[in-house]
Formats: sequence, structure tokens, C-alpha cells
Amino acid sequence: MAEAIKTVIGFDFGTHWIGLAVGQTLTRQASPLEAVKNGDWKGIEKVLQSWRPDLLIVGLPLNMKGEQQEMSKRAQRFGRQLEGRFGIRAEFVDERLTTREAYQLAIEIQRKKSKTEIDCLAAALITESWLRNQENPVNGPPA
Repeated sequence: MAEAIKTVIGFDFGTHWIGLAVGQTLTRQASPLEAVKNGDWKGIEKVLQSWRPDLLIVGLPLNMKGEQQEMSKRAQRFGRQLEGRFGIRAEFVDERLTTREAYQLAIEIQRKKSKTEIDCLAAALITESWLRNQENPVNGPPA
């Protein structure tokens, strides 16, 4: 029996802004949504009520050696707060270089983007990274 298609919301956690994206397991693609100020739980709740995700994906900022740093602890705390407030499981994914990749994508499409748009694009990249690494009977094994 095929696994149900799941909707996920991805977060690019930052000290000032948090970028959000939505993805789903059928296509393993994600789209940027919006950015909310760090601490805007009502804004996050609005997005979660709108999309009703099955899972939350939080980018885990690691240093280039793959080691945790202070921001890693903050992102993990944020993920635990999401679980506690909204009762939706959160998973973490290595987000190294996603912001740099988001800036590069913005250059490639020759459109200047604001910091919050970059945060949302980074959230989409984080979400797609998680989606690509999932076993999904609907699509078969990850490519």
C-alpha cells in the first residue's frame, strides 16, 4: 500500500527573521512562503493552520566541519518549541550553505531579493533537502 502524500513546512531559523516554505512528498519539491519575525508565534500559527502540515522541518546550522554551534542550539530549541506549541513533530536537517545557495539562485534569475525573500528561498532549499532524502513508495526511492 502506498504511503500517503505528506505536506511539510520548512523553517530557516534566524535571530531576526524565520523563512518558511511548504513542500510535499509527491514531487519532493518546496516553494517559499513568507518570513515571520523571530517570536511571531501567531504568524507561524497562521501558516500552519492554512497548510495543515504533517511534519515540520527545521534547518540546523552547523559549521563547515559539521559540528554544532550556538545557532544550532537555538534552532533546536525553536524546533522543540514548535512541537510543544503546535503538537506537530519537527525534524532537523543540515542547512550548511543553503543561504549562500539561495543568494546564488537569486543572482541566476537576475532578480534582486530582499533578506526575507532569501530566508524563504533558503527554507525551500532546506525542505527540498529533507524531501530528497525520504523513502517514498509513491515515487520510489530517492534519486
